[in-house]
Amino acid sequence: MAKPEIVDKPSWKGNDIRRVGMIFSGGPAPGANAVISAAAVSFLDTGREVIGFMHGYEYLQDYDPVTNRLERDVHYKEFQLPDVTGIRNSQGILIGTSRANPGKAIRRVSDLEDTEKTKKLRNIYYALVDMKIDALISIGGDDTLKTANYLFEFQNRLPEDAKRIRIIHLPKTIDNDYRGIDFTFGYFTAVDFLAKEISNLRADARATESYFIIESMGRKSGWLSYGTGIAGEANLILSVEDIDADMMIEEKVMDEDTGEERMEKRLKVDALVDRIVRLIITREKNENKRFGVVVLAEGLAERFPEAYIHDIPKDPHGHLSIGKIDIGRLVAKMVADEYVKQTGKKRKITGLQLGYESRCSRPHAFDVMLGSQLGIGGFRGLVEEGLDGHMVSVSGQLDLQYVEFHKLINPETLRTEIRFIQKDSDFYRLARFLETRTEHMEG
Repeated sequence: MAKPEIVDKPSWKGNDIRRVGMIFSGGPAPGANAVISAAAVSFLDTGREVIGFMHGYEYLQDYDPVTNRLERDVHYKEFQLPDVTGIRNSQGILIGTSRANPGKAIRRVSDLEDTEKTKKLRNIYYALVDMKIDALISIGGDDTLKTANYLFEFQNRLPEDAKRIRIIHLPKTIDNDYRGIDFTFGYFTAVDFLAKEISNLRADARATESYFIIESMGRKSGWLSYGTGIAGEANLILSVEDIDADMMIEEKVMDEDTGEERMEKRLKVDALVDRIVRLIITREKNENKRFGVVVLAEGLAERFPEAYIHDIPKDPHGHLSIGKIDIGRLVAKMVADEYVKQTGKKRKITGLQLGYESRCSRPHAFDVMLGSQLGIGGFRGLVEEGLDGHMVSVSGQLDLQYVEFHKLINPETLRTEIRFIQKDSDFYRLARFLETRTEHMEG
C-alpha cells in the first residue's frame, strides 16, 4: 500500500510533527481500540508515521541504546492503515497495557532535578529521541496523566537546544473519577455490563429469598458503584461519599512519606453493617420483601481501620490493592451475624466482587463515539493546535477542549486529584431517591 503524501496546512501549528508515538497504560477499558484507531488513522491519513509502544512504559522505562534496545513487533509496532482500521468496536487493547510507573521515585517538584530519581524518565526520553518520535500520545488514567506530566516537566528542565517531544494525554478509566472531563470512555460500557449482572443477581435473590452484597470496582470514588447500582436497581448503594460523621472513627496511622504518626478518620465498620441490617429489616417489615441487592464501592476498603488493611500490598503507583480485601464477603458475613443478633432469624447473605469482567467487554456505542473523538482530539491538539502538556477533553455534543496539565495536577505533590460525586448533585440525589428508605423504620 502506497504511503499517503504528507499533508500540511498553513493554519496548522504542528506541521513539524512527522512521527508520533502512542502508549496505553493502566487498567483496560472498553473503547480502547476506538481511541487508538481514531488517533492513528488521523495521523496516517496525513502521511505521518505512528508507532504503538507495547504495554505502556514497561519496555520504554528500561531502554538502553546498547544493552536494551527496542525490537520492532516485540516492543513496538509501526502501524499501517490496515492495522488500525475496522477495530473501533473490538475488545481488548491493540498495544496492550501495564501499570509500570517510571516516576515512582518522584514525590515533589525538587525530585525532577535529581538524576537518580528521574533515571527512568530519561530512559523514556532517550528511547523516543532515538526512534525519532516528535510527539507522544498518552492514553490512560490519572496515574498515566501524572507520568505524562513528569515527562513534560522533565523536558522543561533540559537545555534549550535539546529535542522537544510534545505530549498530549487522552483520559481513560472505567472509574470516571477524572477532573477535567465529564465522562471517560469505558465508563458507560462498564456500567451497562455490571448493571446487567446486578439485575441477574437481584432475580436470584428474589427466587431464593436472600441478599447479595456486591463490591463494585471504581477505586476511591463512587461513580461506578452508583451507575451500576442505579441501572441495576440495587436497594442500597454505599460509597466513600456516603461516609458521614456518624460512620467515622479516629485512628492513629503512620504517614509513609514522613514516617510520623498522625490521626486519620476511618470508617466505623459496625455502622456500615448496621445500616445494611436496617435495610433488610425495613424491607421485611414495610414491604414484606425478604431479598435484595446492596452495592458497596471498593474504595470503602481504603477507609477501613488499619487492622483490616495493614498487610494488603500496593500496586506500582502506591495504591492499596483493595480488591484483595474482598469487602463484599467480609461485610456479608458481618451482616449475616448482626441480623441473627437483632432478629433471632437467619438470612442467606452472599458477598461478591464485580468489575474485572467489564474491563474488556464489547464497548457501548457511546464509548466508541467518545473514544473516537478523543483519539481525533489527539491529532487535532498536536497537529492543528500545536499543543504540548495538554489533556484532551469533551463536553456537550462531543465538543473538543484542551486542558493544560497544570490545571489538573497538584503543583506541590505533582499528583492528580480524584473527582468524587458531589453530595449536593442531582446524580447523588438520584441514588437516594431510588434506594429503599430506612429512616422511617419502626423501633
